[in-house]
Amino acid sequence: MTLNLLPKPASTARPQPTPPRMSTSTGTFLDKSSAEENTTPLDKGTGTYTPSSPSDLRSPCPMINALANHNYLFHDGRNITAADFSSAMSLVGLSPFLGALFSNAVFLEHPTPTPTSSPSAPAPGFFASFLSRLRAILANPWEILPHRLGVLLPCNLRTQTNPEGRKVRVLNLDQLSLHGAIEHDISLSRRDTLQGDNHTPQADLIEQILSAASSDGGKTFSMDDLCALRRRRIETQRLKNPELQYGPFEHELGCGEIALLLKVFGDGTRVRSDYLRAFFVEERLPIKEGWRIGRRSWWRALGLVGLKWTVEKVKRRIGSV
Repeated sequence: MTLNLLPKPASTARPQPTPPRMSTSTGTFLDKSSAEENTTPLDKGTGTYTPSSPSDLRSPCPMINALANHNYLFHDGRNITAADFSSAMSLVGLSPFLGALFSNAVFLEHPTPTPTSSPSAPAPGFFASFLSRLRAILANPWEILPHRLGVLLPCNLRTQTNPEGRKVRVLNLDQLSLHGAIEHDISLSRRDTLQGDNHTPQADLIEQILSAASSDGGKTFSMDDLCALRRRRIETQRLKNPELQYGPFEHELGCGEIALLLKVFGDGTRVRSDYLRAFFVEERLPIKEGWRIGRRSWWRALGLVGLKWTVEKVKRRIGSV
């Protein structure tokens, strides 16, 4: 099988991300699960898929890239705010809180060693550190999240003024490639950092993903299929990458990615193969295959508890790592 991952020419215009019109259902079990009840009217003619051009910036995350390719994030991948991320993620069925949690976490400043004026300079006392932390949380409650998830470094902190006149942080999508934040070793579709490219989708890895479907004659991925795929990737990378960084934190993220695939595009236990083919090969939302995009009513949106519940199921199926 040959996978065409080369980008096609795309416009350099930057339309403001806006929601698309709801697609019609094909009546399969997945159509009822992924966005069964869309309550937000979606505008006609928006959300058109356009592959990224060489000048566009993209992340190592297929979901983020797909949202940019559909213009729900700025197509050039530049100067994106946490509010932009939250709005886009709500269109794939995440609850407002879960979308905001993901979005604001990546906008934190990634922890880096702080040089002191001299090797013998004393470290800040506990009370001073506590007060500094408290002030930061009062100014921005999202500061309570683990800063390890943040992708911003002191050298690339940038802000812009939002429509309310407040200065907000912005980032470019390629900043999400910072290793050790949300990007981690043993991606399903990318190489490990020490293998040279943790950013670009790899045709051979995507082929492994697509060949893993065993249900309905290969038309459906079950949770067991995706868990077995991750388990094989873990075993393979432990042999290929002697400096592999894959502990409980990375495993939680990796299982979370499988849980999102199952919950966003499927019914929580299975997902159609053609949906994941569009998602991984073209970094396109599988709208024309029948999946429906749109904000869900509050009782159907994927929240933190629902996601964590599925993550734990995935971890149990994968077993000890």
